[in-house]
Amino acid sequence: MPDAGDQAPDFTVPLAHDGDPEPFTLSDHLDEAPIVLAFFPGAFTPPCREEMSQFQDDIDQYRDMGATLYGVSVDSPFAQKAFREENGFEFHMLSDSNKEVIEDYGVKIDFADMGYYGLAQRAVFVVNGDGEITYKWVADDPHTQPDFDAVQEAVEAAG
Repeated sequence: MPDAGDQAPDFTVPLAHDGDPEPFTLSDHLDEAPIVLAFFPGAFTPPCREEMSQFQDDIDQYRDMGATLYGVSVDSPFAQKAFREENGFEFHMLSDSNKEVIEDYGVKIDFADMGYYGLAQRAVFVVNGDGEITYKWVADDPHTQPDFDAVQEAVEAAG
């Protein structure tokens, strides 16, 4: 699992936004840094809606700091687009349906008792313009929400 101070693993995945999905490569977007990669287990679940809604509530603070937010899950880009539209999220979603990004970031988790395998653990990484991870937080429990103030402080420090 990469840590703060490490180079962020680069990846290319579908970007879910207002139009059709299109490829998104992290290294091509470092000019949008600081970048917040908010990994979540699954679209349309109450804890994930709560987390993404809090990021949406704080979107102006992130914009004021020059940051760009991306939600990341293994959901299809079509499910993510619907999740985004239904909740009015103004930030984009990245679809890691091949589960390569969650592997590279060390946040792949199984919920065997519920029959779910290979989901994203709830986690937040902040990446600066040099592609370095400047902040990492990973939940032990999928119901635990990030410390949103700490994420904003990390974004401000990375900017």
